[in-house]
Amino acid sequence: MPAGSHGFQVGSIRCSVLSDGYFSYPTPWFFPNADQDRLSRALASRGQPLGRVLSPYTCLLIEIGRHVVLVDTGGGTASATSGSIVARLHMAGIRPRDVETVVLTHAHPDHIGGAVNSSGRPTFPNARHVLAELEWEFWMAGRGDLRGLRLPDDLKDSMGATARRCLGALKFQIETIDRETEIAPGVRAIPAPGHTPGHLAILLSSEGQHLINVGDAAVHPLHLEEPDWENGFDLAAAAAVATRRTLVERAVSERMRLMAFHFPFPSVGRVAARAEGGWTWSPGW
Repeated sequence: MPAGSHGFQVGSIRCSVLSDGYFSYPTPWFFPNADQDRLSRALASRGQPLGRVLSPYTCLLIEIGRHVVLVDTGGGTASATSGSIVARLHMAGIRPRDVETVVLTHAHPDHIGGAVNSSGRPTFPNARHVLAELEWEFWMAGRGDLRGLRLPDDLKDSMGATARRCLGALKFQIETIDRETEIAPGVRAIPAPGHTPGHLAILLSSEGQHLINVGDAAVHPLHLEEPDWENGFDLAAAAAVATRRTLVERAVSERMRLMAFHFPFPSVGRVAARAEGGWTWSPGW
């Protein structure tokens, strides 16, 4: 696979993580309630600056026989450092029209922006786009109250506008779900609320191997090491923390690999409990 792509197998399921790019976020947006001394030490130990977090955008391509499933679409033209998903797919031998199913873990711009092209049309013309019913209603039924986000107001406005624009363009291809649902053989969408009302996690299972893609239930490995540290992009912080704990505890107890959209590329790795609490994440399959 080319740079920015990494292929692996979950049993008989063929997977590729594909980089759509990245964005640099102010650190307080990712860790609004973190103890600043501990946060400074933790970032310094990783050789990361205190002021900004360089965050990857990593989509998951799943191939099961004739089924081609893409989990999240990246940011599209939202920034100058994202929008690579179509090129990555081409490099993997997949044309946009080959994609049968797009799963949108949620409708934030960095996950849904790549689903609509610069002409305002669906990037994946033949794909059903699976989204939680709660997510659709939140953004499209006048319920998109973003006051719970600890972010600038202009960013909240932009997030809402992008969600409505993209979902509106996809309305004839949207398939909503309201419970845990099998998307393709061995691929299940699991409600994982908190980050957004309809946020989804994706579970892959085949031949005794498992991978759970937690989407944005954690946006940095420090959210596993310090699971009570919140994310400013979480609409309901307490629910998001509870969801994160549930997903990671399941991953550990069932020996699953764990993927997160914003974790360091290849964004998939192993999790293990720490004696002092929380979990560590080690990249790689």
